[in-house]
Amino acid sequence: MNQDLSQQFQQQVMAASQTGTPLQIQGDGSKSFLGHISEATPLAVSGHRGVVSYDPVELVITARAGTPLRELEQTLADAGQMLPFEPPHFGLNATLGGTIACGLSGPARPFSGSARDYVLGVKLINGRGEILNFGGQVMKNVAGYDCSRLMAGAMGTLGVLLEISLKVLPKQAAETTLIHNTSLAQALDTMNQWSGKSLPLSATCYDGDSLYLRLSGAKTAVESAQQLIGGERHDDSTAWWQSVKEQQHPFFQAELPLWRLSLPAATAPIDIPGAWFIDWCGAQRWLLSNAEPERVREKARAAGGHATLFRRGTANNDAAIDASIDAVIDLATETFQRPESGVMQLHRRLKQAFDPAGILNPGRLYADL
Repeated sequence: MNQDLSQQFQQQVMAASQTGTPLQIQGDGSKSFLGHISEATPLAVSGHRGVVSYDPVELVITARAGTPLRELEQTLADAGQMLPFEPPHFGLNATLGGTIACGLSGPARPFSGSARDYVLGVKLINGRGEILNFGGQVMKNVAGYDCSRLMAGAMGTLGVLLEISLKVLPKQAAETTLIHNTSLAQALDTMNQWSGKSLPLSATCYDGDSLYLRLSGAKTAVESAQQLIGGERHDDSTAWWQSVKEQQHPFFQAELPLWRLSLPAATAPIDIPGAWFIDWCGAQRWLLSNAEPERVREKARAAGGHATLFRRGTANNDAAIDASIDAVIDLATETFQRPESGVMQLHRRLKQAFDPAGILNPGRLYADL
């Protein structure tokens, strides 16, 4: 069902801005675990849905933010196309707006690019209640600042997304996944070795026992790369990567806190006790651990990256983590690792420019933003 609720949302935001009432932007809630949810008046946006325009020839689609991701992907699949960044859903009714606001990308990220890379333009409501348009429907858009891509990963703190225009690509003709039994250190070396060559790699991961390499592209290219790389062929490549993308793999079912470390791909194994799942050629590393939050963040920082407390876990959490769910967040246990002071100052300036009253998803990204 197509439905445009832009005017309704605009009135709600304008009223909230005048009274200083905080708003909590709510879609389907499939990613509500990510970031701190403060007490605020709900602004339900999932009813604002529908594909606004789609041109398969130009490889561009524009849809309202509340459009279910599965419906959008089915529309693309019917035309033999796809979202190249393979966004995780984490729920049956995940929306396009929530996907872009969280900036999440799937297994193809190192080879095809991130969600941010495919955002061409957005329409949004800022904290003043103004409806603004940024970007367009072409890749080469150089008029002013690229504010549309700022919305990817902003967690709704800069505006209420109304419409998003995305670049899409044709689906690959062939796909296969190869398995190698190996150690963590060898898996990291192998992933980086093969990713530097002209091969149709589209995903890699290591689950603690085996290395998985996905090949996607023209049939002849996939077959040629398969002969070069070798290894056991996976029986169901699609289902395997779906389980990785949606965190349905047994690794992610544990009750311990789940950390996401973003690191330079060639970084050696990190010395933190816990179980590891390596993704994105080593650039994304999932850690199940009860280690002190500051230790995890410091190790990530020392390696040239950062750590996100992706899920807080349901067992063995210390008092600081439990307390952070309620009133005041301990900065050490915030979801997202705080950037250096200079970068944080840029965050504050952007927040001031887009949402001067600070009413949109306050504290969702950082406790004091």
